[in-house]
Amino acid sequence: MTKLKQDQLDTHLLRVLLTLLNERSVTRAAIKLGQSQPAVSNTLKRLREITGDAILVRGKNGMTVTLRGEELLVLAKQGLQIIDSIANPPPLFVPASTQRVFNLGAPDYLSVLLIPSIIEKIRTQAPHASLVIHALNAGFDYVAALENGTLDCVIGNWPDLPAHLHLTQLFEDEVVCMIHQNHPVVKHGLSLKHYVEMEHLAPSPYTLGHRNIIDNALTALGLKRKIHMTIPYFGMVPQILAKTDLIFTTSRSFALQCAKDWPIAVLPVPLAIPKMQFFMLWHERVHAAAEVQWLRRIVAEAASAVVAV
Repeated sequence: MTKLKQDQLDTHLLRVLLTLLNERSVTRAAIKLGQSQPAVSNTLKRLREITGDAILVRGKNGMTVTLRGEELLVLAKQGLQIIDSIANPPPLFVPASTQRVFNLGAPDYLSVLLIPSIIEKIRTQAPHASLVIHALNAGFDYVAALENGTLDCVIGNWPDLPAHLHLTQLFEDEVVCMIHQNHPVVKHGLSLKHYVEMEHLAPSPYTLGHRNIIDNALTALGLKRKIHMTIPYFGMVPQILAKTDLIFTTSRSFALQCAKDWPIAVLPVPLAIPKMQFFMLWHERVHAAAEVQWLRRIVAEAASAVVAV
Protein backbone atom coordinates (compact mmCIF):
# COMPACT_ATOMS: atom_id res chain seq x y z
CA MET A 1 0.00 0.00 0.00
CA THR A 2 1.39 3.38 -1.01
CA LYS A 3 1.79 6.19 1.51
CA LEU A 4 -1.03 8.11 -0.21
CA LYS A 5 -3.41 5.20 0.32
CA GLN A 6 -2.20 4.78 3.93
CA ASP A 7 -2.99 8.43 4.62
CA GLN A 8 -6.54 7.88 3.33
CA LEU A 9 -7.32 5.33 6.05
CA ASP A 10 -8.96 6.64 9.19
CA THR A 11 -10.87 5.29 12.18
CA HIS A 12 -14.23 5.66 10.42
CA LEU A 13 -13.11 3.56 7.45
CA LEU A 14 -11.71 0.86 9.73
CA ARG A 15 -14.98 0.65 11.66
CA VAL A 16 -17.02 0.40 8.46
CA LEU A 17 -14.61 -2.23 7.12
CA LEU A 18 -14.88 -4.30 10.28
CA THR A 19 -18.68 -4.06 10.30
CA LEU A 20 -18.96 -5.03 6.63
CA LEU A 21 -16.71 -8.04 7.12
CA ASN A 22 -18.62 -9.18 10.20
CA GLU A 23 -22.11 -8.65 8.71
CA ARG A 24 -21.25 -9.64 5.12
CA SER A 25 -24.05 -7.35 3.99
CA VAL A 26 -24.13 -3.69 3.04
CA THR A 27 -27.72 -3.41 4.26
CA ARG A 28 -27.09 -4.98 7.69
CA ALA A 29 -23.85 -2.99 8.08
CA ALA A 30 -25.71 0.24 7.32
CA ILE A 31 -28.35 -0.55 9.96
CA LYS A 32 -25.72 -1.43 12.57
CA LEU A 33 -23.68 1.71 11.82
CA GLY A 34 -26.75 3.96 11.68
CA GLN A 35 -25.92 5.09 8.15
CA SER A 36 -27.74 4.98 4.83
CA GLN A 37 -27.14 2.05 2.50
CA PRO A 38 -25.76 4.30 -0.29
CA ALA A 39 -23.27 5.82 2.17
CA VAL A 40 -21.98 2.39 3.19
CA SER A 41 -21.87 1.30 -0.47
CA ASN A 42 -19.73 4.35 -1.28
CA THR A 43 -17.44 3.57 1.66
CA LEU A 44 -17.05 -0.02 0.45
CA LYS A 45 -16.13 1.30 -2.97
CA ARG A 46 -13.51 3.55 -1.39
CA LEU A 47 -12.12 0.68 0.69
CA ARG A 48 -11.81 -1.44 -2.46
CA GLU A 49 -9.82 1.35 -4.13
CA ILE A 50 -7.52 1.72 -1.12
CA THR A 51 -6.90 -2.01 -0.55
CA GLY A 52 -6.96 -3.10 -4.19
CA ASP A 53 -9.29 -5.96 -3.26
CA ALA A 54 -13.03 -6.63 -3.69
CA ILE A 55 -13.26 -7.46 0.06
CA LEU A 56 -16.86 -8.77 -0.36
CA VAL A 57 -18.10 -10.67 -3.43
CA ARG A 58 -21.44 -12.22 -4.34
CA GLY A 59 -21.96 -15.85 -3.45
CA LYS A 60 -24.79 -18.39 -3.67
CA ASN A 61 -26.29 -17.32 -0.35
CA GLY A 62 -25.33 -13.66 -0.34
CA MET A 63 -22.02 -11.85 0.06
CA THR A 64 -18.88 -13.77 0.95
CA VAL A 65 -15.51 -12.51 2.20
CA THR A 66 -12.47 -12.71 -0.07
CA LEU A 67 -9.24 -14.30 1.09
CA ARG A 68 -7.71 -10.85 1.49
CA GLY A 69 -10.87 -9.77 3.28
CA GLU A 70 -10.31 -12.45 5.91
CA GLU A 71 -6.83 -11.02 6.53
CA LEU A 72 -8.26 -7.50 6.69
CA LEU A 73 -10.79 -8.62 9.31
CA VAL A 74 -7.97 -9.53 11.70
CA LEU A 75 -5.99 -6.39 10.88
CA ALA A 76 -9.01 -4.10 11.28
CA LYS A 77 -9.72 -5.54 14.75
CA GLN A 78 -6.11 -5.05 15.80
CA GLY A 79 -5.97 -1.55 14.33
CA LEU A 80 -9.11 -0.38 16.13
CA GLN A 81 -7.91 -1.90 19.41
CA ILE A 82 -4.64 0.05 19.08
CA ILE A 83 -6.46 3.27 18.22
CA ASP A 84 -8.85 2.81 21.16
CA SER A 85 -5.89 2.20 23.48
CA ILE A 86 -4.23 5.42 22.30
CA ALA A 87 -7.40 7.51 22.48
CA ASN A 88 -8.68 6.25 25.83
CA PRO A 89 -6.99 6.67 29.23
CA PRO A 90 -5.18 3.62 30.60
CA PRO A 91 -7.04 1.43 33.09
CA LEU A 92 -6.97 2.54 36.71
CA PHE A 93 -3.88 1.44 38.60
CA VAL A 94 -4.82 -0.95 41.41
CA PRO A 95 -1.87 -1.62 43.76
CA ALA A 96 -3.48 -4.72 45.25
CA SER A 97 -3.57 -6.51 41.89
CA THR A 98 -0.57 -5.08 40.01
CA GLN A 99 2.30 -7.36 39.06
CA ARG A 100 4.52 -4.52 37.92
CA VAL A 101 8.27 -4.60 38.57
CA PHE A 102 9.35 -1.28 40.11
CA ASN A 103 12.96 -0.08 39.88
CA LEU A 104 14.34 2.22 42.54
CA GLY A 105 17.86 3.66 42.73
CA ALA A 106 19.31 4.37 46.16
CA PRO A 107 22.72 4.63 47.84
CA ASP A 108 23.74 1.83 50.16
CA TYR A 109 23.42 3.83 53.39
CA LEU A 110 19.63 4.03 53.02
CA SER A 111 19.38 0.24 53.28
CA VAL A 112 19.34 0.24 57.07
CA LEU A 113 16.19 2.24 57.70
CA LEU A 114 14.40 3.69 54.66
CA ILE A 115 14.53 0.79 52.17
CA PRO A 116 13.06 -1.82 54.58
CA SER A 117 10.19 0.57 55.29
CA ILE A 118 9.54 1.03 51.56
CA ILE A 119 9.57 -2.73 51.02
CA GLU A 120 7.18 -3.24 53.94
CA LYS A 121 4.69 -0.77 52.49
CA ILE A 122 4.88 -2.28 49.00
CA ARG A 123 4.36 -5.79 50.38
CA THR A 124 1.32 -4.58 52.31
CA GLN A 125 -0.34 -2.55 49.58
CA ALA A 126 0.85 -4.39 46.45
CA PRO A 127 1.68 -8.00 47.43
CA HIS A 128 2.03 -9.15 43.80
CA ALA A 129 4.38 -6.33 42.75
CA SER A 130 8.17 -6.68 42.63
CA LEU A 131 10.81 -4.17 43.62
CA VAL A 132 14.40 -4.05 42.37
CA ILE A 133 16.79 -1.81 44.31
CA HIS A 134 19.67 -0.54 42.17
CA ALA A 135 22.67 0.49 44.27
CA LEU A 136 24.07 3.84 43.22
CA ASN A 137 27.81 4.09 42.77
CA ALA A 138 30.27 6.33 40.96
CA GLY A 139 30.04 4.24 37.80
CA PHE A 140 26.24 4.24 37.58
CA ASP A 141 24.67 6.96 35.42
CA TYR A 142 21.38 7.39 37.26
CA VAL A 143 20.31 10.32 35.05
CA ALA A 144 20.49 8.16 31.92
CA ALA A 145 18.79 5.27 33.77
CA LEU A 146 15.83 7.53 34.64
CA GLU A 147 15.60 8.73 31.05
CA ASN A 148 15.69 5.28 29.43
CA GLY A 149 13.35 3.67 31.95
CA THR A 150 15.85 1.46 33.76
CA LEU A 151 14.85 3.33 36.93
CA ASP A 152 11.45 4.68 37.96
CA CYS A 153 12.93 7.07 40.51
CA VAL A 154 16.07 7.65 42.56
CA ILE A 155 16.66 8.55 46.20
CA GLY A 156 19.79 10.20 47.51
CA ASN A 157 21.46 13.41 48.59
CA TRP A 158 23.34 15.39 45.98
CA PRO A 159 25.14 18.74 46.17
CA ASP A 160 24.09 19.43 42.56
CA LEU A 161 20.72 18.38 41.15
CA PRO A 162 20.01 17.95 37.40
CA ALA A 163 17.70 20.82 36.43
CA HIS A 164 15.62 18.80 33.96
CA LEU A 165 14.46 16.18 36.46
CA HIS A 166 11.45 16.36 38.73
CA LEU A 167 12.29 16.27 42.43
CA THR A 168 10.82 16.39 45.87
CA GLN A 169 12.65 16.74 49.17
CA LEU A 170 12.03 13.74 51.38
CA PHE A 171 13.70 14.66 54.66
CA GLU A 172 16.66 16.31 56.34
CA ASP A 173 19.08 14.62 58.71
CA GLU A 174 21.80 15.85 61.00
CA VAL A 175 25.42 14.85 60.52
CA VAL A 176 26.92 12.95 63.46
CA CYS A 177 29.92 10.78 64.30
CA MET A 178 29.97 7.07 65.09
CA ILE A 179 32.74 5.50 67.16
CA HIS A 180 33.31 2.56 69.49
CA GLN A 181 31.59 3.26 72.78
CA ASN A 182 34.82 2.63 74.75
CA HIS A 183 36.92 5.15 72.79
CA PRO A 184 38.39 7.87 75.07
CA VAL A 185 36.70 10.73 73.15
CA VAL A 186 33.32 9.37 74.22
CA LYS A 187 34.17 10.17 77.82
CA HIS A 188 36.30 13.30 77.35
CA GLY A 189 34.49 14.85 74.38
CA LEU A 190 35.24 15.09 70.66
CA SER A 191 36.97 18.34 69.76
CA LEU A 192 37.66 19.60 66.24
CA LYS A 193 41.38 18.97 66.88
CA HIS A 194 40.65 15.36 67.79
CA TYR A 195 38.35 14.97 64.79
CA VAL A 196 41.00 16.12 62.31
CA GLU A 197 43.79 14.08 63.88
CA MET A 198 41.84 10.83 64.20
CA GLU A 199 41.81 8.17 61.50
CA HIS A 200 38.52 8.02 59.62
CA LEU A 201 36.45 5.32 58.00
CA ALA A 202 34.68 6.68 54.91
CA PRO A 203 32.32 5.36 52.24
CA SER A 204 33.13 5.17 48.56
CA PRO A 205 31.47 8.08 46.71
CA TYR A 206 28.35 7.16 44.74
CA THR A 207 28.55 10.13 42.37
CA LEU A 208 31.55 11.29 40.39
CA GLY A 209 33.02 14.77 40.69
CA HIS A 210 31.23 15.81 43.89
CA ARG A 211 32.81 16.41 47.29
CA ASN A 212 30.61 15.59 50.24
CA ILE A 213 29.39 18.21 52.73
CA ILE A 214 31.82 17.00 55.42
CA ASP A 215 34.96 17.62 53.38
CA ASN A 216 33.51 20.87 52.01
CA ALA A 217 33.01 22.16 55.56
CA LEU A 218 36.55 21.17 56.57
CA THR A 219 38.04 22.74 53.43
CA ALA A 220 36.31 26.03 54.27
CA LEU A 221 38.26 25.99 57.55
CA GLY A 222 41.52 25.06 55.83
CA LEU A 223 41.39 21.57 57.33
CA LYS A 224 41.39 18.03 56.02
CA ARG A 225 40.54 14.75 57.73
CA LYS A 226 42.62 11.57 57.56
CA ILE A 227 40.64 8.96 55.66
CA HIS A 228 42.36 5.73 56.66
CA MET A 229 39.88 3.17 55.33
CA THR A 230 37.31 3.37 52.51
CA ILE A 231 34.49 0.85 52.13
CA PRO A 232 31.81 0.33 49.46
CA TYR A 233 29.01 -0.90 51.76
CA PHE A 234 27.46 0.81 54.76
CA GLY A 235 26.43 -2.55 56.16
CA MET A 236 30.09 -3.09 57.08
CA VAL A 237 30.33 0.10 59.16
CA PRO A 238 29.09 -1.12 62.59
CA GLN A 239 31.18 -4.29 62.39
CA ILE A 240 34.35 -2.31 61.61
CA LEU A 241 33.73 0.31 64.30
CA ALA A 242 33.07 -2.44 66.83
CA LYS A 243 36.58 -3.81 66.23
CA THR A 244 38.65 -0.64 65.64
CA ASP A 245 39.26 2.90 66.89
CA LEU A 246 38.17 4.46 63.57
CA ILE A 247 35.58 7.23 63.44
CA PHE A 248 32.77 7.42 60.90
CA THR A 249 30.74 10.50 59.96
CA THR A 250 27.24 9.92 58.68
CA SER A 251 23.54 10.72 59.07
CA ARG A 252 21.90 10.64 62.50
CA SER A 253 19.21 8.12 61.49
CA PHE A 254 21.80 5.62 60.23
CA ALA A 255 23.98 6.05 63.30
CA LEU A 256 21.15 5.61 65.81
CA GLN A 257 19.91 2.50 64.07
CA CYS A 258 23.37 0.91 64.21
CA ALA A 259 23.87 1.92 67.84
CA LYS A 260 20.84 -0.16 68.85
CA ASP A 261 22.64 -3.43 68.10
CA TRP A 262 26.34 -2.59 68.28
CA PRO A 263 28.76 -1.14 70.90
CA ILE A 264 28.76 2.23 69.18
CA ALA A 265 28.45 5.76 70.55
CA VAL A 266 26.86 8.57 68.55
CA LEU A 267 28.55 11.95 69.03
CA PRO A 268 27.89 15.45 67.68
CA VAL A 269 30.21 16.40 64.84
CA PRO A 270 32.59 19.11 66.18
CA LEU A 271 32.09 21.65 63.36
CA ALA A 272 29.22 23.39 61.66
CA ILE A 273 27.92 21.17 58.88
CA PRO A 274 24.62 21.74 57.07
CA LYS A 275 21.99 19.08 57.47
CA MET A 276 21.96 16.32 54.86
CA GLN A 277 19.06 16.81 52.46
CA PHE A 278 17.56 13.73 50.86
CA PHE A 279 15.67 14.00 47.58
CA MET A 280 13.69 11.80 45.25
CA LEU A 281 14.22 12.37 41.52
CA TRP A 282 12.25 11.15 38.50
CA HIS A 283 12.03 11.87 34.79
CA GLU A 284 9.20 13.56 32.89
CA ARG A 285 8.55 10.28 31.01
CA VAL A 286 6.93 8.77 34.16
CA HIS A 287 5.66 11.97 35.76
CA ALA A 288 2.01 11.24 34.87
CA ALA A 289 2.20 7.43 35.15
CA ALA A 290 -0.24 6.32 37.88
CA GLU A 291 1.89 3.38 39.02
CA VAL A 292 5.02 5.53 39.46
CA GLN A 293 2.98 8.22 41.21
CA TRP A 294 1.93 5.51 43.64
CA LEU A 295 5.55 4.41 44.15
CA ARG A 296 6.55 8.01 44.88
CA ARG A 297 3.83 8.24 47.52
CA ILE A 298 5.12 5.03 49.10
CA VAL A 299 8.66 6.44 49.24
CA ALA A 300 7.44 9.75 50.69
CA GLU A 301 5.42 7.96 53.39
CA ALA A 302 8.41 5.84 54.33
CA ALA A 303 10.63 8.94 54.45
CA SER A 304 8.18 10.64 56.81
CA ALA A 305 8.66 7.74 59.20
CA VAL A 306 12.43 8.27 59.08
CA VAL A 307 11.98 11.91 60.11
CA ALA A 308 9.85 10.80 63.06
CA VAL A 309 12.54 8.46 64.43
